[in-house]
Amino acid sequence: MNVAEPGSAEVAVLLPGTGSDDVFVRSVFEVPFAAVCARAVTPRPVPGPLLAEACFTALDEAAAQRPVIAGGVSFGAHLAAEWALANLDRCAGLVLALPGWHGEPGEAPGAVSARASADLVRSLGVDGALAVATDGVPPWLADELTRSWRGYSDGLADSLTAAADRPAPTLADLSRLDTPVGIASCDDDPIHPRAIAEEWLKALPRATMCTTRLDIIGVDPEALGRAAVLAWLRAGGR
Repeated sequence: MNVAEPGSAEVAVLLPGTGSDDVFVRSVFEVPFAAVCARAVTPRPVPGPLLAEACFTALDEAAAQRPVIAGGVSFGAHLAAEWALANLDRCAGLVLALPGWHGEPGEAPGAVSARASADLVRSLGVDGALAVATDGVPPWLADELTRSWRGYSDGLADSLTAAADRPAPTLADLSRLDTPVGIASCDDDPIHPRAIAEEWLKALPRATMCTTRLDIIGVDPEALGRAAVLAWLRAGGR
């Protein structure tokens, strides 16, 4: 496998999902992008109500010299597509894993879950909310939530609310993104339904989709990144 030296490769800026962090995004995307000689940049989330704006700043800074590949997981995928719509000349492609809704969040499962989590944090604190949120979930997911939620500290509830309340690009918006797009979806993820990913796929002019499963990601996080990067290549990335 050829691993690109910093500064010599295409750059892919990958954003985390709701309540997630740069550690998870890096575990998903770093190796799959290195395999195609692209350098993954994973900004650390800035907790609080301006979470999205901090992500856009990271993308702007990375794209100051040349276009970048933008992407992310869940809410991070929404933000990457939103940024691309405002920066068509600076986006070299999109890798979008597990989009949760399009347009207004409404009662999308991901938005409902984030609102409920924010309420738990506000009423029980981070540790108390974690005790509820990790009860009965697979150990790998409990570990991810424990690390990432504690990393948000006092900004967790506002971060969750910022994600839950923010509209994603509409299907009409997505139809304007004439750039190679790779979408990754999971067949067994009720929070990010495959049907939503398929609606994004149909709306985007140059997109393909590959799928995996949460039970696979639990032991091999790179499976999600491989699915997204492979879909991007098939869509004409490069």
